[in-house]
Amino acid sequence: MKTAPLFTISASISALSLALAAPVYAQQSNSTATETELLSDDFHGTDDIVVTAPYVERLDILSGTSAISGEVLAEKTRAQLGDILTSLPGVSATSFSPGASRPVLRGYQGNRVAVLTDGIGNIDASNTSADHAVTIDTLTIERIEVLRGPAVLLFGGQAVGGAVNALDKRIPRSIPDENIHIDALAGYGSAARDWSGGASIDMPITDRVIVHLDGSYRNSDDMRTGGYVLSPNLRADMRELAAEEASEGHIEEAEEARELAEQRGRIPNSAVKSWTAGGGIAFIDDNGNLGVSYSIYDTKYGIPARPGASHAHEGAEHAEGEEGEVPVTIGLRQYRFDFRGEVNLGDGLFEKLRLRTGYADYTHTEFEGDEIGTVFNSQGIEARAEFVQNERNGWRGASGVQYQTRDFEAIGAEAFVPPNKTRQFGLFTLQEYTKGNLDAEVAIRFDTAELRADILGLARSFDNVSAAFGLGYHIGDLKIGANVSRTGRAPAVEELFSNGPHIATQAYEIGDPDLKSERAWNGELYARFDTPGTAFSATLYTNRFDNFIYEAETGDIEDDLPVFQYFQNDAKVWGVEFQASKRLASFGNTNLSVDGVADYTRAKISSGGGDVPRIPPLRLLGGVELTNAGFDLRGEVEWSDDQTKTAIFETPTDGFTLVNASATWRPFGRDRNIALIASANNIFDVTARRAASFTKDFVPLTGRDFRVTARVSF
Repeated sequence: MKTAPLFTISASISALSLALAAPVYAQQSNSTATETELLSDDFHGTDDIVVTAPYVERLDILSGTSAISGEVLAEKTRAQLGDILTSLPGVSATSFSPGASRPVLRGYQGNRVAVLTDGIGNIDASNTSADHAVTIDTLTIERIEVLRGPAVLLFGGQAVGGAVNALDKRIPRSIPDENIHIDALAGYGSAARDWSGGASIDMPITDRVIVHLDGSYRNSDDMRTGGYVLSPNLRADMRELAAEEASEGHIEEAEEARELAEQRGRIPNSAVKSWTAGGGIAFIDDNGNLGVSYSIYDTKYGIPARPGASHAHEGAEHAEGEEGEVPVTIGLRQYRFDFRGEVNLGDGLFEKLRLRTGYADYTHTEFEGDEIGTVFNSQGIEARAEFVQNERNGWRGASGVQYQTRDFEAIGAEAFVPPNKTRQFGLFTLQEYTKGNLDAEVAIRFDTAELRADILGLARSFDNVSAAFGLGYHIGDLKIGANVSRTGRAPAVEELFSNGPHIATQAYEIGDPDLKSERAWNGELYARFDTPGTAFSATLYTNRFDNFIYEAETGDIEDDLPVFQYFQNDAKVWGVEFQASKRLASFGNTNLSVDGVADYTRAKISSGGGDVPRIPPLRLLGGVELTNAGFDLRGEVEWSDDQTKTAIFETPTDGFTLVNASATWRPFGRDRNIALIASANNIFDVTARRAASFTKDFVPLTGRDFRVTARVSF
């Protein structure tokens, strides 16, 4: 029997591989399964697909892989990608604001985490600063995959922390059986009075040509939190400021500081409004496929103000004519064009050629009140070409090239980054060999990058070679394995050339044009076990960095803003991830299961440099779930420890416990074409803050939130 090839562009929404031991809430079943298979899939999944992106079908080196799709994705959908994935092992979020939140993987964020759309970069500016939104429409995507471990070097050295890949249907991959196929999602959340809806339509116009259309809309008010808006440390600072102002006779200023200290409920200036539209067309036959798509992403969101960051903005004035603080909002729009193609090459050395290209025109405007402050413009292209090998005697693989280019400029009095150009080129190969119970994988990548800021007369170029090797061994239902890699990452433009006030982050940011490439040795040990009633996966990882790049507060004040500067030093990072599922009982077609997740990351700067900033603490999550073909009932508790291992000038973060519950009803049973979902999140309305957040002291997480969602597919 012929083994499936290494790479595939199939966007399956089936469950994760049984070997991954994903908890129940992170799995989905295949809608075409029989009722018996459906109930089994609620716990495990099929053994056919480990992960579909980036076109990987059987790659055991990806020892830490998770995914969310279907009804679980519908229930967890929020305005930003980062806030959807936090129940997965090793995943947190930047949670800068409800309108800007990027995934944090194993404590890494920004340029160390690749955010992808269908296997290529998102071509936005979300990696350049925490206040920049991720331009992925969370209402129309059908699957999100989180890839961790050394094999993500396939995306380049910047993905040392991992990769998040969102799969949509804008370029169709198959011809539906229906004359028209519709997927729709609509929901309401009470905490931010959040109304949202999205839909997609697929229409075959011939037996080989299909057209796709989609769109979405979201409108949310200021978010309500469970208690005080400001953290205890910041509240104490505001009280101290109030006393100081009162002693100097500044009664109005003292009262304003006291009001800030006692502020509860809604977070001012945290509303989000966004819409998207997209369309695509594809030609599909036995010899391959070819498709294009075009999309627009538009959002406007508020930036909650950091108390005490009283930067005087040019052109922003009080009614009396004095300069002062004004609300900051961001208006963002991206126009994007995508191309994907696949050609079957026959039975020779190569089975297929796959091509993937994206172009994006991105504009991001920071408004200070009604005035335009700073405008960020970016045009970027990313392209990949991959030759997939036919399997020969247990050996399979793929090789390819990747090219990226970005022209970026910031216009305005507070443009903290000069106009710049980035060009990157990569070559990679990935090979896998299986013999008996032994799996072996090897990957090699070469990257060259050029970064230019011509207005400063600065240009830097970097060459990096990355390599990964992995071994896995099957002992019955247990698989154990080890991975090791050496990765290299060129500094980003923002790390090199920043120098000025950034109004949205309310910080004065300073780069270092002399930064070197960041290099790391990475290692993993993992074990995965699976039987018909029990599954678990455990991973221990470590990273040893040479020239680790990090941004930290210096304690200085520049232009009335706290100074954050990029530094470079050696660093050590290690952590653990664990997930498990257990079916406790079955009652006819109904199953009772429990699952759990645990993760912990420790990161230190060498030579007495202290702790790495904004690292998530120990986190435990446990759930119990009752499932059958007609309904799911779930309750879960998430506990996060205090984070006291902080960088200098970084405040500690109090721990918290969140209790959530959800119910899903499928009135038409196993066909699952209609699902009605009700959930209650943070039931006890606690005040919670993410240690990984740049704004944790004045942007806590959502308070008690009742949500209703309807998902339809027919």
